[in-house]
Amino acid sequence: MILYYTGTGNSRHLARILAEKLEDELVSAAELIREGRTGDFRSEKPWVFVCPTYGWQIPHIFRDFIREASFTGSREAWFVMDCGSEIGNAAQGIRSLCDEKGFHFHGVMQIKMPENYIAMFSAPSPETAEKLIRIGGRQAERAAALIAAGQDFPEPPVRLLDKLYSGPVNAFFYKFCIGDKKFYATDRCISCGKCAESCLLHNISLEQGRPVWHGSCTHCMACINLCPTQAIEYGKHSVGLRRYYLK
Repeated sequence: MILYYTGTGNSRHLARILAEKLEDELVSAAELIREGRTGDFRSEKPWVFVCPTYGWQIPHIFRDFIREASFTGSREAWFVMDCGSEIGNAAQGIRSLCDEKGFHFHGVMQIKMPENYIAMFSAPSPETAEKLIRIGGRQAERAAALIAAGQDFPEPPVRLLDKLYSGPVNAFFYKFCIGDKKFYATDRCISCGKCAESCLLHNISLEQGRPVWHGSCTHCMACINLCPTQAIEYGKHSVGLRRYYLK
């Protein structure tokens, strides 16, 4: 089973390729999270978990979903993480999660995809994004071949900096950076409600035709990147920046 979590489409794109190449079932954890459901899964085929990188770790929301879900059948697990730059030492936390769930961890594949975290960074040009998507697709096909052969993903060297990024920096990131206080809507807002519809945590509502955030945010960037008029901003950083969403 291919179980994926996505905010703006990168992980969904890679998961679809993996599902096609492995001829396996594709399941959206994001949809289950939106519905408030705990996963109850069974598969005789290997488990393949696909997700973005949040602060050099798997997103806490996806980690917690896996932790609370039930998995029966196969105990073999591979992870694929897309990122704008690198995943740091994310493998250490994933290995601990697999130990907790009784999985045999076969490694994590890092795949660079277009940057979508415009709360801090910038999305690439359409040309660069297209190139990254194409290369990422080929890497997903390679990952599928390794999974089909039952081979571990190559284990990259871990630097001290990687340990810092995935450890103290991740903790700082979640404590001080993850939040919705800087989101706001400009006069470009057309009251379409797509921001509220896209929010996995039902954290956005329309009040007098404008989106209001209610304090429960995981920084998936779906609302700001899906807005059809680019009416949503994140402080001053996002002003004038391209949005990015992969269907």
